[in-house]
Amino acid sequence: MQPRLQDFQHAAGAPVTIAAWSGPRNISTAMMRAWENRGDCTVSDEPLYAHYLAETGLDHPARDAVIASQDTDWRRVVAALCGPVPDRRAVWYQKHMTHHLLPGMDTAWVHGLRNLFLIRDPALVVASYVKSRASVVADDIGLLQQARLFDEVADRLGRAPPVIDAERFLHDPRGQLERVCGVLGVPFTDRMLAWPAGPRASDGVWAPHWYHAVWQSTGFEPPRAREVALAGDAARAADACRPAYERLLRHAAG
Repeated sequence: MQPRLQDFQHAAGAPVTIAAWSGPRNISTAMMRAWENRGDCTVSDEPLYAHYLAETGLDHPARDAVIASQDTDWRRVVAALCGPVPDRRAVWYQKHMTHHLLPGMDTAWVHGLRNLFLIRDPALVVASYVKSRASVVADDIGLLQQARLFDEVADRLGRAPPVIDAERFLHDPRGQLERVCGVLGVPFTDRMLAWPAGPRASDGVWAPHWYHAVWQSTGFEPPRAREVALAGDAARAADACRPAYERLLRHAAG
């Protein structure tokens, strides 16, 4: 049976469940750290990843371990994501990769959550992505899927959902977090600005392949000027995603 929107609506006064939609090689894991460090928040790390790999057959680092670590049935995963908040916490922050929403998946459940979109310049995303996985196409980095989901959520809300651009965010983490917490209806706390270094039990089993920088971090690092030179498939992937990025960027706080 397909999930229905009415199955997942929050009751008044219920805990807040946030779905944060990103692509890879963004500040999405650092953002997950910030929310987990609040003290009132539980987090989920890419809960649809195993389904994505099982369905696509793509060869990602730790592919077999990822599939073994999570449920591969997206309907069961979604039912859990829209259910009670684990550990009776006040906030549930779900870190999602938008490209894990494969064609044919019903996205009605998304509208029962509070949605946040995290974007980054596609040239920077691709330049980082190919350090861990040599091949890349536009669909791998999530921006095209983000744009489609953004339109769907905005149409349902009657307004744009909150958007964070990674480079702008790093110029003012406090101000950006205060803004997005306000929009999402969650009180801001200074605990979101710093966290202990090292891995977490909440990290996916793929973390050793992707999370080296986050494991060494204790907070959001200032932005660094980067010169990116892409060629071939990498350049084509970034160029294909740029119009979607620039359209979403118009909704991000400066």
